[in-house]
Parts: sequence; C-alpha cells; structure tokens
Amino acid sequence: MSVPLKSELLAQLEVFFNTCMTNPSLLYQPEYSFIKTFVEYFGGRIPSQQSSNESPTKKSEDANAFKKAEPELEPEPEPEPKPEPEPESEESDLELDLTAVIEPDEDAPQKMGNSTLQPTEEEIAESQAKRSEAVSAFVEKNYEKAIELYTEAIVLNPQASLLYAKRGQIFLLLNKPNACIRDCNRALELNQDSAAAHKFRGRAYHLLGKFEEAATDLRLACKFDFDEQADEWLREVTPNARKIEEHKRKKERKMQEKLERERQERLRKARESAKAYEENTRTSQTDSSSDAPGMGDFYKFLNDPDVLSAFQDPEVAEAFKEISTNPTNIFKYQSNPKIMAFINKMASKFGGPGNMPDGFPGMMGGVPLFSGAGAGTGTHTTTIPKPKPQDDVGLD
Repeated sequence: MSVPLKSELLAQLEVFFNTCMTNPSLLYQPEYSFIKTFVEYFGGRIPSQQSSNESPTKKSEDANAFKKAEPELEPEPEPEPKPEPEPESEESDLELDLTAVIEPDEDAPQKMGNSTLQPTEEEIAESQAKRSEAVSAFVEKNYEKAIELYTEAIVLNPQASLLYAKRGQIFLLLNKPNACIRDCNRALELNQDSAAAHKFRGRAYHLLGKFEEAATDLRLACKFDFDEQADEWLREVTPNARKIEEHKRKKERKMQEKLERERQERLRKARESAKAYEENTRTSQTDSSSDAPGMGDFYKFLNDPDVLSAFQDPEVAEAFKEISTNPTNIFKYQSNPKIMAFINKMASKFGGPGNMPDGFPGMMGGVPLFSGAGAGTGTHTTTIPKPKPQDDVGLD
C-alpha cells in the first residue's frame, strides 16, 4: 500500500535528499535525526559527522561549499596550580611589648553559685558579713582565705555582681587570668556597666597577650568610673593594641587589593576569550561565504514562506521539478504568467536573475531567470529569446 504524497512535496524531498547526499553531516542536526534513524533501520550507514565535514578530493567544490563552518575552539589550558600562601604571623612584622604576658592558668572553673536563685533578706545579710570578712583577709594578703569567703558570699547571694568582680581581682593577683575572666564575665552578665569587672578583665586580657580586648575593656572601665590604675594599664596596652589594629587594616587592605587583581585578571581573560571567539567566528563565516557563494541564499530561499506557499500549487511544483531536471524546460513556460511570476520572484530574492545560485543539485543549472511576456507582476521583464535552429543547446 503506497502512501500518497503530493507532487510538490516530492519535489522538495528530491531537492533535500540531493543536498543530503552532497553533505551527509546535515543528518546529524536534531531536526533531521528521524531520517538518519530511517536510513540506519534498513542497514544504511551515515558517514560520521567528522568525516562528512572533511573535504576529500573526489568531492566537487559545490559539495565542499555545503559544509557548515564551525569555529574551532582551542582547548582551554589547564590552570596552573596556585602556590599556597605562606601563613602570616603577627610577630613576623610586629614588634610587640610582651613584658607583662604570662602563661595562662589551666585550673578547673571556680564555683559560681546558682544564678537563678533569689536570696532572702537573711541570706543577703549573711552574704554581706562574709564579704566583710573577705575584705579583711584581702587586706592581710591572705588571698586563698579571701577567695573562700567571697565564694561563700556568692553562694548566699549569687545576684551580687560586685562579689564576682572582687573575687576576680584576687585571681588576677594570683596570676590566674582565665579564672579572673570567668568571674568578670559573670559580673558583666549581671551588670554590663560594672567598671570593676571591665577593669580587672581588661588587665587579665593583657596578661594573656590579648591586647585589643584589653584596650577595649580598660577604655570602658575608665568611661564608667575613671580609675588611675585602669588608666595606667590602658596606657601600657594601647601601643600594642594600635600596632595590631594597624596590622589588621594593612592585611585587610592587601587582601582587598589581591581580590581586585584577581577580579581584573578574570575580566581580562574573559575579554580575550570573547575577542578570540568573535575573531574565530568571523573568520569562519568569511571562509564559509567565500568558499560557498550563494549557499546561504539558497537555504534562505528554501525556508522562505512565499516560496513554500508557491510550492503548494501543483502546477508550480511540477514546473519547478521539470526545470530542475532540465534547465532548458524554462522556455516551455515562457508564456505561462503564473510560472514566470514565480521564476521572477525567485530571482528577486537573490537580487536579480544573474544572482541565482547555480551548479547546485536540483537547481536551474545556472540558466538566467527572467520573465517573459505577460509574466504578471514580476519585477524583471526581459523577454527570453527563442533558441536559434542551428544551436545545439539553445543557450549561450
């Protein structure tokens, strides 16, 4: 059982198949993959896309002209491994005064008391009594006894911020800066404006070599309640703190400069890649157009809506088929206004009869196209001279 196909469709298929036989790489395009599947189903073989794009000597220049010029993209070079930056240490370019810095204490955390407990009046009074005893022990420089008494006072009244700060002061005198910081942290949780807690914690940070934190705490201590000792400690720590701050600003500035250089380098490479691709594409297009004159117009002609619409007319399709088979058949339609109007329309799409693509499979074989008498609205109205009897072909 045959599948009925219109004659105009058969004419288009004939042109397309002739084109595919000249340039098999067209069948690798997604929209034509069903044809490739059809051929391979019946045992046929489609040349590989690479081999079909090559230009063997046995192919004609017109066959070579059908190749699609693809820009050759050079493989991207593998990025060179970046050397890992050497770790920078503050001591490498900083001269800090480490005279007051000591080894940190590693004692277990001291007893803090229950922070949620709300003491009674009796407990508060008893806590104050223990505090008085602790002050006496402190004056007598019995620091261990003073710590015990301050701890008993804290257990009785864990909401008293000053008790933690005073016990932290004693830890500081015993060169236990970490224990001092823990007490001052609790004191500041209860009262963030405690000048004593900021003062003693600032000194503890100084002993641990944390100069920036020390400067911050000591400035706050002097702000809330100026103290000569706190001010003296602040003057001691300020030079180191300023050096570190300047060092960090310098390091940050270098990092930003490095990031900016890397960004500029990426932009430069991107511009170079885009420029190279553009030049490569332009060169490929130029080569393609110089190697295949008229082929782009031929594709444009096949896809033109007006031409496709004209092929819907069986008479036009049949005439196109006959002229494609034998270009001299054009004289047969010289007096047919419809056919000659179509021929003139084809010629106008290529800028005139002389610019029609020639030498391609299924086309006019290079015969000039122009309308005859009564060709309707064709733009080219030159009459076709009848062939002389003595001429063998009928065309110059």
